[in-house]
Amino acid sequence: MRQHQTPAPSSLATTRQQTAILGLFRIVVGLLFASHGASTLFGVLGGPPGPSPDFAAWPGWWAAAIQLIGGLLVLLGLGTRTSAVICSGSMAYAYFTEHQASALFPIQNGGEPAAMFCWTFLLIAALGPGDWALGTLLRRTETPVRGSRQIT
Repeated sequence: MRQHQTPAPSSLATTRQQTAILGLFRIVVGLLFASHGASTLFGVLGGPPGPSPDFAAWPGWWAAAIQLIGGLLVLLGLGTRTSAVICSGSMAYAYFTEHQASALFPIQNGGEPAAMFCWTFLLIAALGPGDWALGTLLRRTETPVRGSRQIT
């Protein structure tokens, strides 16, 4: 029978570093993705490459809404895994409907950002939010401390 062993201090430090880097990665990716959505919807940060889509127009307005809302949720660490899956799927859709028909490789068809965001969000969905996620902080405040008594 295998007994549980306490990890060595160096592996604990490595784990702390990994979750910190993952948290920073999530924040930066969420900010970049939300910036794309804000640019398209509101014409800020340089504006969209073409005209802004009309309200609720498929797929442009919806893609930008997913970028803005999903990016902000990932940035904040709220519903991170679900938001990241939706963001990843939207980028896969964008790649295969807008880019892939032009050429086989992303470098040839201009689909590098869609492919990179797709795989990046899939990674975040698989690994979780890392450090500094608001969702983790909210869960901690909802969980009662073991051994404490509630005052009524």
